[in-house]
Amino acid sequence: MPFQTQVNPTQAPAVEGDFASANPRHSVLSVEGGFVAGPSGLVIGRFAWADTATGKILANAGSGAPTGFVHRDLQAMITTYLSEFGMTIPAGFGVGELFNGGDFWAKHTGASAVTVGMKAFASNTTGAVSFAAAGATVAGFTETKWFAMSAGAAGELIKMSNIALG
Repeated sequence: MPFQTQVNPTQAPAVEGDFASANPRHSVLSVEGGFVAGPSGLVIGRFAWADTATGKILANAGSGAPTGFVHRDLQAMITTYLSEFGMTIPAGFGVGELFNGGDFWAKHTGASAVTVGMKAFASNTTGAVSFAAAGATVAGFTETKWFAMSAGAAGELIKMSNIALG
């Protein structure tokens, strides 16, 4: 582990994939035996799709609306040599829960600022989250039922929920 290189005046509000509130949450009903991370593993704090054949294998890539959001529940492993942290559930490992409802922290991967009420879009290749106006066309992304519940800049953590304000 390298030496500390900076000190922040305040603690980070969360890590991507964390719950953003104690409001009710809704898990995706899993198949018998539960969900399993696909051949490429499963990155936490991103959207995921269940395979169409069995509904058991989860991947951060897919088409159409994602099956759910991968919550951070300390299920990732540090498998990269000399790495300090890991956000990937290794291939073949069980996935505790996949959520299709609730309030979560997500990292905005888009280039523009986020305002409250924008829709969350899921990358069809990585499951990464980007926010844009409802009905917008974002190349390589699919619009989801999730909304931004906090404002922020590109690369920042944003609260998102499947329940819109108002």
